[in-house]
Amino acid sequence: MVTIREAREGDVEVLVDLAVRLKRLNSEFDPLFSARNDCAERAREYLVNAIRNGKDHLLLVAEDMGKIVGFVKADIRERFFYSPSVEGAIVDFYIMPEYRRKGLGRMMLEKAIAMLREKGAQLITAEFPTQNQIAINFYNKMGFRSLVSIYAKET
Repeated sequence: MVTIREAREGDVEVLVDLAVRLKRLNSEFDPLFSARNDCAERAREYLVNAIRNGKDHLLLVAEDMGKIVGFVKADIRERFFYSPSVEGAIVDFYIMPEYRRKGLGRMMLEKAIAMLREKGAQLITAEFPTQNQIAINFYNKMGFRSLVSIYAKET
């Protein structure tokens, strides 16, 4: 049975691997998401910071018999000009392929939303590559809608 819990520093090395997998997957949707050579080192710093700064971040893991099989990372952001003023932004969400399409994503998202509400979030957003149709379908099914578009041009 898969359990969902907050990440601990002892989880970081496994989470680094999952985060790098996510970033490499993102590059399949758009080459502007090509993972840097130092991606693993950057992921380590990023994840440790999220664990240590629980006021501004949420990092959950899905664990199956001691093995971490997925994670979701969210940030608490102030929306200076808008109401609702506190956003819980899901910025990273990855589940190992063999655990997908079994309800785990829904469970993780629901737990993340509940915990983000406890941290004061009044609006939940999710960020992912525009071409990721799987994510679009998932979030639409979960009641999300498109809110902002970001366009890019290499210089």
